[in-house]
Amino acid sequence: MKVLIAGGAGYIGSTVASACSDAGIDVVVLDSLVTGRREFVADRPFYEGDIADGALVDRVFHEHPDIDAVVHCAALIVVPDSVADPVGYYRANVTKSLDFTEHLLRNGCGRMLFSSSASIYRAEPDLTVTEDSGLDPQSPYARTKAVCEGMFSDIAATRPIRILSLRYFNPIGADPRMRTGLQLRRPSHALGKMIEAYEEKAPFRITGTDYATRDGSGIRDYVHVWDLATAHVAALRRFDTLLERGSTSINLGTGTGTTVRELLDAFNSVVAEPVEGVEVPRRPGDVVGAYTRSDRARKLLDWEPRHSVAEGIRHSLEWAALRDKLLTP
Repeated sequence: MKVLIAGGAGYIGSTVASACSDAGIDVVVLDSLVTGRREFVADRPFYEGDIADGALVDRVFHEHPDIDAVVHCAALIVVPDSVADPVGYYRANVTKSLDFTEHLLRNGCGRMLFSSSASIYRAEPDLTVTEDSGLDPQSPYARTKAVCEGMFSDIAATRPIRILSLRYFNPIGADPRMRTGLQLRRPSHALGKMIEAYEEKAPFRITGTDYATRDGSGIRDYVHVWDLATAHVAALRRFDTLLERGSTSINLGTGTGTTVRELLDAFNSVVAEPVEGVEVPRRPGDVVGAYTRSDRARKLLDWEPRHSVAEGIRHSLEWAALRDKLLTP
């Protein structure tokens, strides 16, 4: 099997590429390197450019006519940036995805795994979601993912392409072999802020402690990025069995919610010097969060996460210590 990974020089895409290669799946990468890293594709067939560039996509398929499926990870993903620049986000994530799909159809590619997001959901009162939960995206970024899923559903209903959307929860960690990890030196998510506090010997700010959770802090479903990657391998292997026609979706999460306080406890269990947590008010746009209670991935993919939150934290710390040596400025 050979797959084209669009966005395969990014954090998740490059990890998926490594998992595919480890599983004996040949990988070709297409990435604009707007956020991706050239170091992550040094040992793979690589095409630098945009998914909307029809001539480039045609060239990829001309030179690799045996591509069986596409993994579409190419997107902008920073929520505050999407609020500041919704036009740019809709253009990059929606318009270019439509162009890309047209290029795939023209080249006879009939299988796509789409990197979607659990941020499209409206959580149930118990803060859980399933694939059948209502949608209520709270940011332009999240809405681009919901729009893409609707667009893909319409296209797959009448055109010769099948599209499986994998809705990710909160990825943490790095490739356990430290081949790739998060490119950003100062990521804005909770774990990134904990690592920053640890490095600077400063307190970690728990933003919001009055949520309706077991300890008042926000809750998320943290899933190791390598587990996400192996789920892609399982989906590729089972694609034709999973989806005879049209489109569908599968959640990729642990099924266990972790609060911010619990994340800090897990962080402190793996570091030499504990980080102090200080309570501060919610920030504008903060939400309580959600986690998945679906077993669809287990049933359809024979997949469940193998790495704990503590392992994800440990791998994130290990990668943070190596990142500046492995990635050029």
